[in-house]
Amino acid sequence: MTMTADLSAAVRRSSDLSKHPAEVFAEADKHPVTVTRRDGAALVLMSQREAEGRAHLLDFAAQLITVTLDESGTLAARMAKAFPWMLALSPSDRESCAQDLVDAARASFSTNQPHLALAELTSWKETATAVAAGLGSADLEWLEEDETVERP
Repeated sequence: MTMTADLSAAVRRSSDLSKHPAEVFAEADKHPVTVTRRDGAALVLMSQREAEGRAHLLDFAAQLITVTLDESGTLAARMAKAFPWMLALSPSDRESCAQDLVDAARASFSTNQPHLALAELTSWKETATAVAAGLGSADLEWLEEDETVERP
């Protein structure tokens, strides 16, 4: 599968870009747009958010490949080498985290949706940060009744 699998869905001619730039830019803000040109190779117009998401996903993929090439220890132990923040998690949470990250990465690549893996990575990292700060051992007090709060 290639990262450009979905890029052909939105194709515009370069003349569309020059005649209707606001329309093409609005479309590119939602998803990548391929701009075809007679005098050269097609260009892809996308938001910076989209480009950064793809770059972060590729970086994450490189780290996962490094983890899979290492043959020593469990998946969770190898992942903790690449992502040291995982050491703040319990051993069972490290196992869950490692599998969740691999599953999310597979989903991201198969659907060309970088946010799936990046959200899972961020969620686990924030959880580890909270546990390291001692928030995981605090007793929670659940409210029995809904309480309406006025707007500040």
